[in-house]
Amino acid sequence: MDVDEGWRFVSIGFEGDPTDIGGVDPWKIEWLSRHEHITVAHPQYPSQRHAMSVYEAAGTDPPVRFAAGEFSNGVWGFYVPD
Repeated sequence: MDVDEGWRFVSIGFEGDPTDIGGVDPWKIEWLSRHEHITVAHPQYPSQRHAMSVYEAAGTDPPVRFAAGEFSNGVWGFYVPD
């Protein structure tokens, strides 16, 4: 499975760990689904592929778009458009 181009890795951590996505901590805001998915390589195990959902942070101006998903139980990854 090919990795989708145009996305940059931001962070990996446990659910709820502070993270900065365009000046916003995604765990402290509502996520609005864009009904899109991307495929990424795991940052530490590049041969692994993972599907991430694309979201927009609610109430941000300009809109903050990101992709997020679980690499494993409770371990989340975040990506932003390049």
